[in-house]
Amino acid sequence: MRLTSDNTFKKLVVIGDRVLIRPSKPNEKTESGLYLPPGVQEKEKVQQGVIIKTGPGFVIPMPVEEEPWKTDEEKVKYVPLQAKEGDLAIFLVNAATEVLYEGNKYFIVQQSAILMLEREEEM
Repeated sequence: MRLTSDNTFKKLVVIGDRVLIRPSKPNEKTESGLYLPPGVQEKEKVQQGVIIKTGPGFVIPMPVEEEPWKTDEEKVKYVPLQAKEGDLAIFLVNAATEVLYEGNKYFIVQQSAILMLEREEEM
């Protein structure tokens, strides 16, 4: 199977309450017109990026009842995440894990480390 921009992330499974974020390109110039070297923006405590994939959410503990008529889908339940694919997330860099995937930098972040979301649709 050949990877394209449409199916690149279909192979990735994000676990639990984590999200995969593609960082936005930092502004190279400050409001006053000062040009910043590339490493300065990367050392900020807060960063922003677009959410590419989300995990299923927080697992709800289920009773340990073994009932043969229940399907596997009924045995595991999740509380869905507030973050959705396509949202712009502002998150704490210290709580993020940086990963390289196909030559691009991404962050894996728990939802609790996301400070704010910007969504195109109205809430």
